[in-house]
Amino acid sequence: MITLNVNGETREVNAPARTHLADVLREHCGLTGTHLGCEQGVCGACTVMVDGVPTRSCLLYAHEATGMEVTTIEGLDEDPVAEALRAAFSKHHALQCGYCTPGMMMTARDIVTRLGAVDEERIRDELAGNLCRCTGYRGIVRAIAEVAATRPAATPLPKREVPLTPPPAPLALPPPVAATDLPNRLTHSETLALSPDDAWAILSDPTRIAGCVPGMTLLRHEGHEVEGEFSVILGPFAARFAGFGTLTLDAASRTGRLRGQGRDGANGAEGEVEWRVTPSGAGTALDVELGWRLTGPLAQFSRPALLRGVVAAMAGDFARNLERAARGEVPAAQPGLLSLILAWFRGLFGR
Repeated sequence: MITLNVNGETREVNAPARTHLADVLREHCGLTGTHLGCEQGVCGACTVMVDGVPTRSCLLYAHEATGMEVTTIEGLDEDPVAEALRAAFSKHHALQCGYCTPGMMMTARDIVTRLGAVDEERIRDELAGNLCRCTGYRGIVRAIAEVAATRPAATPLPKREVPLTPPPAPLALPPPVAATDLPNRLTHSETLALSPDDAWAILSDPTRIAGCVPGMTLLRHEGHEVEGEFSVILGPFAARFAGFGTLTLDAASRTGRLRGQGRDGANGAEGEVEWRVTPSGAGTALDVELGWRLTGPLAQFSRPALLRGVVAAMAGDFARNLERAARGEVPAAQPGLLSLILAWFRGLFGR
């Protein structure tokens, strides 16, 4: 038995543990406004709010949502922002077949309430994970921009009460990058069973760091310039990025920054990773901040909410490879699904 909080109501559902949230919402709760498309997290049709964050319900097991607050499109019937978006979608002809619309509306509401008035380029970046095969997106973008410009008062969505933790100290890396430079950002920390000196010896050497990331090949390192290749498989997509980046290191503070950009066919990427090594007990704390922008088919994987868990798992594998490298061991090979985010962990080598 699975207990869910859906649209402010408690639901008791008798479903197998591996049933996806999308199937439970549709088949057990009768909330068919949540549409199933690709069932691989690609199209965004099944997007719902989980604790106030847009989430692919086809990628989340229902039991994982226990204790969380789930809001579907039906839960926005009385919401002023959703009401304004429905009117704007109709005015700007932002829907045709309507299959993508529930997921698109959930993301659109998040854009309006989180960002307010933003330009169309930013709206397109935010919509990258919601696909529409009918409209060409122009009407959708115009409708969201119109509502975002007025930003009507939103009805707060249910969220869990979680204890607040102080944010990590910002990395003192010159020169600072404007917050609006890259639309997607994540922070992550790992504890290494290494001394700070041993960790920095690897994290300041592009050749050694590339050897810890399966799928990455360093082709050139001259001064601040690095160049290489990175292969990635994400669900139905495979890409091989080849390109360049600019590397800045500060041995005194054990901090570094790598900025890269690139393209593989229809997929474009640019990003930045900043890292800091500090003592932590008998080991070392590795704090990382990631910023990125994707275009093309892979852009649907851009949203931090989709990547947070993947980044944590992949970063853990990467940290263990660092420890093996420090001991002179060969880093363990990992399966092909090593996210672009880990490529950025030490080199977004995309051209």
